[in-house]
Amino acid sequence: MSASTAPDSSGARDCPVCSADDPSGLAAAGPDGNCPSCGRKVPVSRDHAEIDLRLLAGVTDRGLRHHRNEDAMALATAAGPNGPVVLAVVSDGVSSAPRPDEASLIAVRTAMRVLLTSARAGDDPAAAAGAAAREAAQALTDMADSDGAPAATYVSATIDPEHVTLCWLGDSRAYWLTADPAGSVRLTKDDSIAEEIVAAGVATVDEAMASPQAHVITRWLGADLPDPEPHVARFRPPGPGVVLVCSDGLWNYRQEASDLAGLVMPAAQTEPLPAAAGLVKFAVDRGGLDNITVVLIPVPFAAK
Repeated sequence: MSASTAPDSSGARDCPVCSADDPSGLAAAGPDGNCPSCGRKVPVSRDHAEIDLRLLAGVTDRGLRHHRNEDAMALATAAGPNGPVVLAVVSDGVSSAPRPDEASLIAVRTAMRVLLTSARAGDDPAAAAGAAAREAAQALTDMADSDGAPAATYVSATIDPEHVTLCWLGDSRAYWLTADPAGSVRLTKDDSIAEEIVAAGVATVDEAMASPQAHVITRWLGADLPDPEPHVARFRPPGPGVVLVCSDGLWNYRQEASDLAGLVMPAAQTEPLPAAAGLVKFAVDRGGLDNITVVLIPVPFAAK
């Protein structure tokens, strides 16, 4: 996606954790730079932000070529009726559409509020995941004006002690990583021209990704697709591992799950924040052509 020179969105000084659960705006940083609700240090800007919730962690970074970070993430934990629930949402604003940084931020915060409410109530995770994506889509549709329609990719993960529930549109991804890289798999399928070319047998993955249209997405959040049908899938982890949720700023440089596992496993199972930071650094060191967002969620997490 092309770079943009517009200023950063106004959400830069909001607590990235509490703001996802507080539409009132009371989660803005206090005079000391800390969140008055949770006490966390609030990032000065969205160019680089880190969130560590112990059960999961995420890092997002502008990279080297973009003038701002058009990725966004929201992370949370909830006490559900049947035990703890871990939640993550990642969105990548479409640079060719207006206000991509605002679009991604609004998408993750809108979706997270729905997911948190549903997790606390013990609602069906699959139904909640689809509802959250549709709410986020509506929020972006409401942003459309005479300058055009903002758009963004989307992927969410809801993890309880038994299952991982995923929901996505576009080409942000989720992976299952294991200590033995051979057991690692990609859990999502891109909504993209490249994915369709590979699925049709017209080209190999490498050939498709070399195409100028490789990153043209076929589903997204935004007013130009007013009634999106999100994908929802449920995965039962076969044993210990880590769920990786990321934007294409990471997987552009390592697409295969086994290769990504080789970069961070088994360290990511016990130290998700340093591992996430390591993956971001890996992408930056390889060129940092896009914004990069990495969220790592060790499984099982109930005993932590």
